[in-house]
Amino acid sequence: MSNGPQLIGELILQHKYSIAQEIHDERMAQVQMTIAQQADFQKVEQHVIDTRVSFIQIFGESLAKQLDSHRSSNKIIKWAEENGNYFFSLGADLDESLKDTSFYRDYLWKFIREHSIKNQFSADTIFKIRAVIDPLLDTAVYHFGHSYVTSLQQSLESARTSYLALSVPVVPLGPSTGILPLLGAIDTERAYYLMEETLSQAEKLHLDHLVIDLSGVSTIDTMVANQLFRIIESLDLIGVETIITGIRPEISHTMVSLGLKTKHLKVKGNLQQALKEFNF
Repeated sequence: MSNGPQLIGELILQHKYSIAQEIHDERMAQVQMTIAQQADFQKVEQHVIDTRVSFIQIFGESLAKQLDSHRSSNKIIKWAEENGNYFFSLGADLDESLKDTSFYRDYLWKFIREHSIKNQFSADTIFKIRAVIDPLLDTAVYHFGHSYVTSLQQSLESARTSYLALSVPVVPLGPSTGILPLLGAIDTERAYYLMEETLSQAEKLHLDHLVIDLSGVSTIDTMVANQLFRIIESLDLIGVETIITGIRPEISHTMVSLGLKTKHLKVKGNLQQALKEFNF
């Protein structure tokens, strides 16, 4: 004969689909979506319901099979990590996703309370059930959030890498001449990336001449200006002659205030003048 916690676990397993559906229906009743969002959600709705069922099943199995805390935690962590990543991929907000926790807690305890009263369970039995249910819920919240944030960080890192790659567009103008048109603000991170990628592209394209156009650069600090000079010196070491065009007065002031030696730096007012210098 099953003891109290085992019986509750068996009942949860028997009713996992109805519990999941009730949670899903009430949860979605509180979510406002456009017609387009509703159409998109319908494509994944059954999968979302299935994830709810599998979540509830873990609680049922933990009680019915009297799993030790380590095995139960591993099951809930696996679910949380998979679904934290999944809900991020759906574009769901983290705070909205975590609101589901209160629904699971409320409906599970509503179910447990109903059957505890029906079976006249003692307070001790209720506490034993709580000792399983509540820690698992807390573990699920932590690892779901951690997985979501990890996926977000990976996405941001990927976007950052893509942005940096696009921000160093060395454009070949001929068999040995190229131009590097820089746009926007250049911070320290981008400046270091410029060094690596510019040298790589110059070698890959077999350049002898490179025009670095700064007319689209809005701001530049002393550290970045110094890094820019290092790029030019490095290009010179691999045999690439460099001309800078489009230097704004404020950028010129930064370079002078740095005390950088500019007498060997080739500067032209615009791209046309630079290309003429290269007989292009």
